Parts: sequence; C-alpha cells; structure tokens
Amino acid sequence: MPTIEQASAAFGVTVDEHLDLQAEIPILSGLQFQGDVAVVPVTGQAARTPIPAAGIPVVRGQAQANTHLLVATGPAFFSPEPSGRSLVLGVLTVEEGATAYLAHPEHAFSGIAPGTYELRRQREQADQVRLVAD
Repeated sequence: MPTIEQASAAFGVTVDEHLDLQAEIPILSGLQFQGDVAVVPVTGQAARTPIPAAGIPVVRGQAQANTHLLVATGPAFFSPEPSGRSLVLGVLTVEEGATAYLAHPEHAFSGIAPGTYELRRQREQADQVRLVAD
C-alpha cells in the first residue's frame, strides 16, 4: 500500500501538516466516505471517460480550496452526472490492476479498488435538507 507521502508526490496534492505522511492508504472496494463525498459500489454501466493525469475535481471547495480531486494509477474512468443537480456526482470505473484515489488536503487520500462506483454528495437533515459542508 502506498503512503500519504508517496501519493502526495505522485499526484502533486499537498495535505495538511498534522497528517502522518508515513501512514499507508488502504485500498477499499466497499462503501467509503471522504468528508462530504460517498463512494458507493454499484452494478451498471461502466464509465468510459479516462481520468486525466491532472485528475478531475469532483467537488470544489470554497475559493477552490479543499477540493476533492479524483486521480488514478492505471486505467480508470469517470463520467460526471450531466445535470449537476443530483446527489450523484458521477460514475467511476477502476479497471483491474489500477487504483483510483480521492485526494483532499484535510482528509489525505482514500484508495478505491477496481470496480464500478457512484460518487455521491452527502446530505443532512436539520431544519431543512442540505448538502453536507466539508
């Protein structure tokens, strides 16, 4: 498993100083969350748009800070939800032998194993339903 330091160097993502750069990044195939983004395993149509080397911002933070960036080693694909109004951000497909990562300055990296997933926003119920703010 790669470390946060190795992933930071490979993808050019700077993480907060309080994080242990020597911590290993687990590569998971089940349901996982990173802040306000959920990674949900699904069966269905695979994504076919390659993730570029610079990655794809799936949720942008305020003033472009704290963006959740989707990056990958090996063949991985992301098809964004075209409407932008749904809680579903898009479909991610990670091919065998590849790994995708959600990168975020405060949360470091979440490793995503081969498979097909929906990336979703979380919402919360307070006085009214609203998106979770990360």
